Amino acid sequence: MSWSDPDPIDRPDTRPGGGRVLHDDPVEAVRVLPPSTPTQAQEGEVPSRVGGVALVSGASAGIGRATALRLAQAGMAVGLLGRNATRLAETLAEVRAAGVGGVALPADVTERGEVEAAVGAVVRDLGPVDLLVCNAGVRERRASPPWQADPADWWRAVEVSLRGAFLLDHAVLPSMIERGHGRVLHVSSGVGARPEPSYSGYAVGKAGLSRLTDSMAVALRGSGVVVLEASPGLVRTAMTEGMWEGLEDGAYGSVEPFTDLVLAFAAGRLDGLHGRFLHAQRDDLGGLRAWAGWIVERDARTLRLRPYGVDDPLA
Repeated sequence: MSWSDPDPIDRPDTRPGGGRVLHDDPVEAVRVLPPSTPTQAQEGEVPSRVGGVALVSGASAGIGRATALRLAQAGMAVGLLGRNATRLAETLAEVRAAGVGGVALPADVTERGEVEAAVGAVVRDLGPVDLLVCNAGVRERRASPPWQADPADWWRAVEVSLRGAFLLDHAVLPSMIERGHGRVLHVSSGVGARPEPSYSGYAVGKAGLSRLTDSMAVALRGSGVVVLEASPGLVRTAMTEGMWEGLEDGAYGSVEPFTDLVLAFAAGRLDGLHGRFLHAQRDDLGGLRAWAGWIVERDARTLRLRPYGVDDPLA
């Protein structure tokens, strides 16, 4: 793997030299210092207003709801996908209170017919989708090693993250490609980049989402459509609470850095990082923008097999 996400617990870098690891070299980590003028790099990264139409899955609660409301406050019309019709209606009322259009669409993202019907309703009522946020995700009901997990429960965790994103991409991307512009954000997690024995279904779904992201990124080159993968970090939600024992309140971060990232992406300010993985709570968006060309050239922040050294035949 060529990137890592510290969820659930950030581990401070205590090695000499400081800085931030942006890419793991086959032999040694490449350490990059942040831009020399971080204040200038960060200036204007988060826009106050963004136009267009957004479609957000998992929008009835948690990170999806917060994202939908932030986009509405910034001026985007928002289509809301989720399984809980009551909570979706409550979120829709807040979206419309922001003075923008909105539509609530109860749907299961793993059902192709429901996804296609929901996307059709968004296009009919709000217009073509400019920003797709694939946020829906579930974990297994209880922690267990893979061989003790309930197979249906385990597979559901994989399906919601991976099949759900694929079906939404499948329904939305043709129009984006035809129009020559659009942005797709896959909401990921650090558990897709490391072993997670207690919630392996959730981890496998997120790892698959990483491969879907960079496969799409290659396929979309030259189309005008940009795809990005981002982790919100560890945010307290109904899903994350209780996943890991012994976490103190201070281990949980705010959702605001993630909604900042979504707004910056919606405004086109992260397009240079097409196909890359970002971490909302650890990354400096201005710094990443400044280093985007170098990151892409190094093929960093992507899902790759890490060779053991220069003599590895797979290097």
